[in-house]
Amino acid sequence: MAVQMELTRIIINENSDQHIIFLKEVDGERMFPIVIGIFEATSIDRRVKNTVSQRPLTHDLLAHTIELLGGDLQDIYISELREHTYFAKLRIRHEGEMMEVDARPSDAIALAVTVDVPIFVAEEILDEVAQ
Repeated sequence: MAVQMELTRIIINENSDQHIIFLKEVDGERMFPIVIGIFEATSIDRRVKNTVSQRPLTHDLLAHTIELLGGDLQDIYISELREHTYFAKLRIRHEGEMMEVDARPSDAIALAVTVDVPIFVAEEILDEVAQ
């Protein structure tokens, strides 16, 4: 089962390569961190702060490409946690069919924030990170 989450916090650590985002359950209290890279952290932070760039950034480019090819990003789904690595999927509707595209969670979340679509996480992941 998928649980809807929301981005609640971004920590950009200028003295480290480890930047952290926190996702919190929309209809609950469960929360967990994901360590991400500086580019994704900065991209997410810009979206949250509504900072406009003069030229399209990578996540803008991907969102625009999906749209121009007739797709509609429905949501992103963090589907798996394997050997301390999260796996995500972009769920795109195209010509009435749902397609899933493999993505790093950090890129998927940056895209979700760019396009303003829901973020879902597999229930099993929430159970596992709670332990």
